[in-house]
Amino acid sequence: MIKSKRWNWEIVKENNEEYWKNPSEESYYLVNKWISQNKKDFLDLGCGLGRHCILFAKNDFNVNAFDLSENAIERTKEWMNSEGLEATYNIGDMLKLPYLDNSMDCILCRNVISHTDTEGIKKIIKELYRVLKDRGECYLTLGSKQSWGFQQNWPVVDENTKIRLEKGPENGIPHFYTDYNLIKELFKEFEILKISQIETFYKDTSSWHYHVLVKKNI
Repeated sequence: MIKSKRWNWEIVKENNEEYWKNPSEESYYLVNKWISQNKKDFLDLGCGLGRHCILFAKNDFNVNAFDLSENAIERTKEWMNSEGLEATYNIGDMLKLPYLDNSMDCILCRNVISHTDTEGIKKIIKELYRVLKDRGECYLTLGSKQSWGFQQNWPVVDENTKIRLEKGPENGIPHFYTDYNLIKELFKEFEILKISQIETFYKDTSSWHYHVLVKKNI
């Protein structure tokens, strides 16, 4: 299994951090969905600069911010403090989460758990199952094998994983890519509520990701 490697948040400076401070579109849906289910204990797995921590804290969730990057956690904490908001912070590897069994009502991990190889993905999914409460839900994204990145001539780790080689904060970081059938196999212990494959367009390319919503049923 490949060693975990953190995002290089240090190079994401004030003049180009706006994108990473705006919550994802689906996070607003998740806030309302999970409020309606009386969920309170929220884990932002791979919190980055804290955009989802801020959103969920403002909606009265008990926020747990987790990231492998010390820089990300410090910047999230600084932003949360400036807004008068509270959270619990942890720096660590998502392969072994520092949370008790059955302790989280809901988890959001957007463009996060793909930063490993196939064996790593399996370990992370077991950790998600472990820390979720019964009927707890997790929303996550995974890179699709239809994506531009999977087509690049980058170093191969296994049949689903390549090491990203390009300028930016993801340089040198492993990326796991999947398809529909592999998702169903990986999450067979969960109830899969929804799988969507979404193409996002940029200036001169596009990227495909699977958006997956799962529920833990004991």
